[in-house]
Amino acid sequence: MSGPTAYFDPAKASALDPQTRDLVERRARSLGSAYRLFYDEPVQFVRGSGTKLYTADGTEYLDAYNNVPSVGHAHPRVAAAIAEQAARLTTHTRYLDRALVDYAEDLLGEFPSSLSNVMFTCTGSEANDLALRIAKAATGAPGVIVTANAYHGVTTEIAAISPSLGGRASLADWVRVVPAPGDGDFAADVRGAIQSLATAGIQPAALIVDTIFASDGVRVDVPGFADAVASVRGAGGLFIADEVQPGFGRLGTGMWGFARHGLQPDIVTMGKPMGNGHPIAAMVARPELVDTFGRHVRYFNTFGGSSVSIAAAQATLDVLRDEQLIENARNVGDYLLEQLPAIDGIVEAHGVGLFIGARVASEDVALRTVNDLKRRHILLGESGLNNDVLKIRPPLVFDRADADRLLEGLAAVLA
Repeated sequence: MSGPTAYFDPAKASALDPQTRDLVERRARSLGSAYRLFYDEPVQFVRGSGTKLYTADGTEYLDAYNNVPSVGHAHPRVAAAIAEQAARLTTHTRYLDRALVDYAEDLLGEFPSSLSNVMFTCTGSEANDLALRIAKAATGAPGVIVTANAYHGVTTEIAAISPSLGGRASLADWVRVVPAPGDGDFAADVRGAIQSLATAGIQPAALIVDTIFASDGVRVDVPGFADAVASVRGAGGLFIADEVQPGFGRLGTGMWGFARHGLQPDIVTMGKPMGNGHPIAAMVARPELVDTFGRHVRYFNTFGGSSVSIAAAQATLDVLRDEQLIENARNVGDYLLEQLPAIDGIVEAHGVGLFIGARVASEDVALRTVNDLKRRHILLGESGLNNDVLKIRPPLVFDRADADRLLEGLAAVLA
């Protein structure tokens, strides 16, 4: 099975308590079988605050998994900004809006000066889809290079470059897959992918990577990254940095993951944490790439960059800065990385900031750990090509006390 396996098995619904079973069965009838639920016993939350989630009976869970509410669940400043704007006006980008332009300029100020155009979408999948369209228009080429267990989204085009969704058999014939950094020689593997495309008469449009290689099990150091990018550009392609997961300060070393590697992308995509749970995402690119695209195609997204979405995004960015959450991510992440290797059962821990992968002995151990932690009211995920890496990526307000609770829980269940 591709992707994480910490999913609920619908065949076990009869073992659930009556209320949970009824809701699970109604959900299955209404939403269909393609959707998944987490954990061997699904959980229903009714509210959240900071790093905590609560069930209807008031049981508190520590959230060490969800990176979407990056400045904390139900942050009052973000909630107020959304409510105030929704009560005043909701419209789209075909009307002049000072707040939209102010936010665009504010966001672009966090990028190198060459990346000076931003286009808004609703989801990271849409942002990556748009990035790929622009890359293909600019290069006149279709080829794409991705890593072995990459996940970039769910549109038809982007699912076709996401092996973690359906395995390599689900990929388009213009896609080439290279091992994740650390599993081979990244620069040489990318050169090999370029040659493989050339043999098939295909030129590369882009190398696209998530800059923390999250679905590949979290990879921090990438020897040969700059050489790989240079090879793609030498063959006429572009470098797309997918910052949907690592972006907006999660790595504790600045706003974006690509900067850690000393690289400057041609296109950057972002999403998930951008509106602290409100659906907003974006793509930032060199203006000449956008101009080439815009000469042939007009772009519009009904809800991408709506006035309410922009209010959510601006409030989230303001909180990120005002509460010094990038610094918090660095400090608490460093503490976790110091403590995790001492826990019996963790083979290795690697990461940066509050994006950490802790590898255990096997997929089975990871699966049992995730479910046992959930029974201790701690939420965690898993990733990696072999599903043997515990994925730690909590809201950025995760503090030392939260970290200690997670460490104690991990030590207990792995023992």
